[in-house]
Amino acid sequence: MSFLSPNVINNLNALTGGLFLISAFGIVATRQMLGCLRFYVAQSVTLAASAFLLGLHPFSRHLMEVCIITIISKPILIPWVLKKTMGKQIYTRREISQVLNIPTSLLIAMVLAIISYFLAMPLIHATGDVRAMVNLPIGLAGVLLGTYTLAVRREALPQLLGLLAMENGAFFAGIVIAPDLPAIAELAVTFDVLILALVVGVLTRAIAKHIGTTEVGELASLKEDASL
Repeated sequence: MSFLSPNVINNLNALTGGLFLISAFGIVATRQMLGCLRFYVAQSVTLAASAFLLGLHPFSRHLMEVCIITIISKPILIPWVLKKTMGKQIYTRREISQVLNIPTSLLIAMVLAIISYFLAMPLIHATGDVRAMVNLPIGLAGVLLGTYTLAVRREALPQLLGLLAMENGAFFAGIVIAPDLPAIAELAVTFDVLILALVVGVLTRAIAKHIGTTEVGELASLKEDASL
């Protein structure tokens, strides 16, 4: 039995969803690598909070397990892996290079968030769950904003964080669609994400050491030069 009423839980979950969406916009708007990482950590914490709230009423052991796994892996383990493999100089050295400027990116991000609401409406009606009105459109917005971040950023780490933000958005929507998903599925995805962060971190550090930049576009120029 929850110590909070369903209305209070829904209101808190709506607040959590708003913070999740703000964090997604923060990843799009932030120019510093460390700032992007901090917004990702904040987004992951709100994801865990939403899983906890949705698991209170009706009580769901699976969502509580998802909450615990998420809070350990994403805000703690992934930043630790990235900092150990990439080095602090990559976070503080300079601003992130990207295709579009920040005002344009925020305008596009706002349009994507609005589009996600209309795309989620059929699923909301299909589920018949009032909680889906928060998690489904915001989760879909997280996926779209993560995809946009992956597309416009030129640095390896922000692109990785865009990919991880997409995964956060998918889980934010998934915890209301399939609340009884076994924890083993979350563990499997978390393990894959940690391995991805480790591999990208090691490769990015090697690239920065040899060519002095983490811009992905430089790899294409190196390949063209080698073929000449």
